Amino acid sequence: MSLSYSTIAWVACLARGRVENVSYAYKKTTSTDLMFKIFNAIGQISFAFASHAVALEIQAIIPSTHEKPSKIPMWKGIIGAYIINAICYFPVALVGYWAFGRDVEDNVLMEFERPSWLIASANLMVFIHVVGSYQVYAMPIFDLIEKVMVKRFKFPLGVALRLVVRSTYVAFTLLFGVTFPFFGDLLGLFGGFGFAPTAFFLPSIMWLIIKKPKRFSTYWFINWASIYVGVCIMLASTIGGLRNIITDASTKFYT
Repeated sequence: MSLSYSTIAWVACLARGRVENVSYAYKKTTSTDLMFKIFNAIGQISFAFASHAVALEIQAIIPSTHEKPSKIPMWKGIIGAYIINAICYFPVALVGYWAFGRDVEDNVLMEFERPSWLIASANLMVFIHVVGSYQVYAMPIFDLIEKVMVKRFKFPLGVALRLVVRSTYVAFTLLFGVTFPFFGDLLGLFGGFGFAPTAFFLPSIMWLIIKKPKRFSTYWFINWASIYVGVCIMLASTIGGLRNIITDASTKFYT
């Protein structure tokens, strides 16, 4: 799905051509605003390439033996996945910026009105993709909440508990999305606060604890560098995304 609607997006931009008086110059803004926008952009990038947690869940269900370890097909799958990821993102970013310059929308599909059937098809693909990915990322949260409700609050595990917990969670995320409909800002916030820890530095911390490599060895340096960079990404993008949400909400709240 993502490959399909991404292709529609950049091909539509290419067919549309550059808008009149397109500008590639920086928007006039204060140095503070620029800094926070850069922080938010870092979060958006980390969101786009932070699928390690899901990759581990997939690897956990792949049969693995000493003769045929699961890491071999998993490594091939990850390389293929990131190649497809790049094919989806980079053409949209490059062609979208070429067509609309500095005024391009966070969601480039919002720049188009015609042909209506094509834009509707792309948005339908986005919807189907998000519904599926929502299940993947929400299931661990459902499981965590239900365990807490059963163990700490002694609720009986069953259909009723799952219906209430999952419906409440979905309703909360829906309310949050309607209240703060700032696509780019939310990507930056969740990229930093939600995905940077699990993707960029927690795996390195766990690896150092388990493997205990020799201090100042190559792998020791690589993992500590990953931890340092990951923490910086988490702090910068979380602050940038949160600040931009507050700024946008002050002028666009429920409008």
